[in-house]
Amino acid sequence: MRSIRRAFSRALTTTATTGAAMSIALLAGTAPAWAHVHVDADDAAPGGSAILTFRVPGESETGALTTQFSVALPKVASARAEVMPGWTSRLDRDAAAGTVSSVTWTAAPSVGISSDQFALFRVSVTLPNQPSVTFPATQTYSDGKVVRWDQPPLPGGGEPEYPVPELALTGTPEPEHEMAPSPTPTVAASAEQPVAETPKTGDDTARWLAGGALIVAAVAVVLAVIGRRRT
Repeated sequence: MRSIRRAFSRALTTTATTGAAMSIALLAGTAPAWAHVHVDADDAAPGGSAILTFRVPGESETGALTTQFSVALPKVASARAEVMPGWTSRLDRDAAAGTVSSVTWTAAPSVGISSDQFALFRVSVTLPNQPSVTFPATQTYSDGKVVRWDQPPLPGGGEPEYPVPELALTGTPEPEHEMAPSPTPTVAASAEQPVAETPKTGDDTARWLAGGALIVAAVAVVLAVIGRRRT
């Protein structure tokens, strides 16, 4: 009986130890992914407008603060950075091309992201018309360290040390609005435009007939007078 209890106790201990080890391994495997710079957007569609949210964690092992964060944009047609307390934003514009190539946030003195914090940086942009888009980013620390998040996926689908933030454009594109044909303008008759008069054929004929009747009557009167004189 005691041997059975001892075997059962050993089995429980082994199971608990294995489960704890598996949990630690899982946490260790997921921690780096949470520590990476990540980009997200709601219903991002090719060629549409979206608000990009960049999650930036502090990763300094010396306790330095993240004091600057910059993102390269794929030469979007328009971009606007959200107001963020304690940070100033700058958009790099190409006036000749009418595009925006990057956005940079800089922390005010004594402000930054510590190793146990993260911050959300938002910018509204017009996305390119393609299935996905990458946003190479640069993270600068108060001790001068610079981390560039620009590495593509490894062969075979592995993740590099500093993966480039990538966004899949899976949203539904907005339908193109067709221009309704403009109605044919109707030419209204101007008040100054002369109105064609209706030919007065009937009135002229009546006048001629009346005039002829008067002439005939006058002739008849004259003839009657002449006849009386002769008599």
